[in-house]
Formats: sequence, structure tokens, C-alpha cells
Amino acid sequence: QLQLVESGGGLVQSGGSLRLSCAASGFTLDNYGIGWFRQAPGKEREGVSCISRSGSITNYADSVKGRFTISRDNAKNTVYLQMNSLKPEDTAIYFCGARALPLCSMTSRNYNYWGQGTQVTVSS
Repeated sequence: QLQLVESGGGLVQSGGSLRLSCAASGFTLDNYGIGWFRQAPGKEREGVSCISRSGSITNYADSVKGRFTISRDNAKNTVYLQMNSLKPEDTAIYFCGARALPLCSMTSRNYNYWGQGTQVTVSS
């Protein structure tokens, strides 16, 4: 059974940092492009960042450039999202998605597998 599990969310003050993890079970993540998405109440799911299968190509939403960093450790079957200088507008449920293609995408419909999400709350 293919499964993604996000962790690392929590409550943090504005300006703080969190590191999210996306761990896979039942399959090998290094065969997949991975994306991080977030969804705030009443809003659509939006792409935050993604990383190609090889890790050589990364993309970021303009709203997080310079603050968030995506990385992957294929040996640990895990993808990370380091989030620094967090702002209240970063508050959302964060999801990771996997797609069995070399490149990643910032569009959620292009992903086949999803985790359950982890809540990130940034207080002002």
C-alpha cells in the first residue's frame, strides 16, 4: 500500500521556523517528483514548492521564495520542507504529493498520491 505521511507541523510565532517531513511507505520516493501544497480554510489548495525526482530541479511559489527550502533524502525515503521567517499567512494544512514522473509540478491535479496533511499555525 502506497502511503505518504507528513509530520513536523505545529504552532509557531511569526518569524519562527519549522521543518516538515514527507515520508513514504510502500514505495520508493526516488522514483517520484514530490510537491508540497497547502490549503487554508476557505481557500483552494496551492502549490508551495516541488522537487524533481533527481533533486536537481526545485520550484517555489513567489510567496515563499527565499524563506522555504525543499530537499530530499532518498536514502531515508523522505522529502523535507524547511520553513523559515514564517508569517501568519503561512497558516494552513500542508500536504505532500507524489507523481511517478521525473519532473515535479506546482499543480495539485498532477499528483497521484497524497498524505493526510500536517497543520501549520503561525501566530502574530
